[in-house]
Amino acid sequence: MFDVMTVRADFPILERETRPGVPLVYLDSAASSQKPYQVIEAMDDYYRRYHSNVHRGIHELSEAATFAYEGARVRVARFINAPESDQVIYVRNATEGINLVAYSWGRSNIGAGDEILLTEMEHHANLVPWQILAEEKGATIRYLPFNENGTLDLAALPALLTERTKVFSFTAMSNVFGTVTPLRTLIDAAHSAGAIAVVDAAQCVAHLPVDVQELNCDFLVFSGHKMCGPTGIGILYGRRSLLEAMPPFLGGGDMIRRVTLEGSSWNDLPWKFEAGTPSIADAIGLGVAVDYLTGLGMEAVHEHEQFIVNYALEALSEVEGVRLLGPPATQRGGVAAFTLSGIHPHDIAQILDEEGIAIRAGHHCAMPLHQKLQIPASARASFYMYTTIEEVDKLVEGLARTKRIFRT
Repeated sequence: MFDVMTVRADFPILERETRPGVPLVYLDSAASSQKPYQVIEAMDDYYRRYHSNVHRGIHELSEAATFAYEGARVRVARFINAPESDQVIYVRNATEGINLVAYSWGRSNIGAGDEILLTEMEHHANLVPWQILAEEKGATIRYLPFNENGTLDLAALPALLTERTKVFSFTAMSNVFGTVTPLRTLIDAAHSAGAIAVVDAAQCVAHLPVDVQELNCDFLVFSGHKMCGPTGIGILYGRRSLLEAMPPFLGGGDMIRRVTLEGSSWNDLPWKFEAGTPSIADAIGLGVAVDYLTGLGMEAVHEHEQFIVNYALEALSEVEGVRLLGPPATQRGGVAAFTLSGIHPHDIAQILDEEGIAIRAGHHCAMPLHQKLQIPASARASFYMYTTIEEVDKLVEGLARTKRIFRT
């Protein structure tokens, strides 16, 4: 394991005090992680020294920008063990990646009477695009349920995957429960039914080693801002045969090979899906974030989070009135969602904020999950490689103060 205090020194925002004498306790990394100075400085360096558009110029600045932009793609491909870097598509975020698959692959392959399989624990980003597609095409969406402890009901899977199932799209790690789903089991089941497998890895790639070749998935998406990178950049990985057969998602510059007044032909992968001027600085920042995580080692990141979440679950379970959501620490990532009897999660978050403690409160873009649990919202503390046990202790102390204020 790495030294957490050495890691924390790389993140300038963690030195912040929310007000004099009240240090920031950042427990909202599942929403968006903080950024190390290496990422911040790399993006600043691009804007200061070699900002230019990519692919289109033969002058020095454009060539330097293109080299950095495409070099970041190569590092991302290596990070997830993609066979080739041109199977790595830059998008704005995981949400856009799923929309791209639903729009381009889905509209070419889903028809009336076909079925789309999702799970009940999905983020809205992996629900709404498929709902739009199903309504447009006359397809049916079916849902794999979750058990009381927040794990998927795998016993229900065989009956839900039929000859009509065209796609099975699911999270790699629940953003509410923290549940790490059995990816290879789900992917193999989809393929056995003749369906493709789409993995929403937005919560997973930042915290666990991911190997797309070992998983044998068809598509996988994730966002840069959850893995020490900037906002506005994400990744869609796709199987080459599928990507090559898919029509473009957006039309415009850079995604074309030739344009005439009579029609157009498309560029090669990956640029066929990257219309217009891209998020160059953000892609460069993502490449540096990947380097940073690689330097720490994803196994070490996961080991630290397991230590923290195990400590957190034990500490939170001792707070009277706390209901923890999700499985044991051994089956989850660095997420601890909970309710506190008699107190709305928004009130919990507001009082904790007075102590400099940042958590998330609400439905976390997973309204159906909360509806099944019959709760309007939950509070969520989420951890990363820079989280300390002292910060967890402050969370528990803050909850005790919250209970005193509400006299529960």
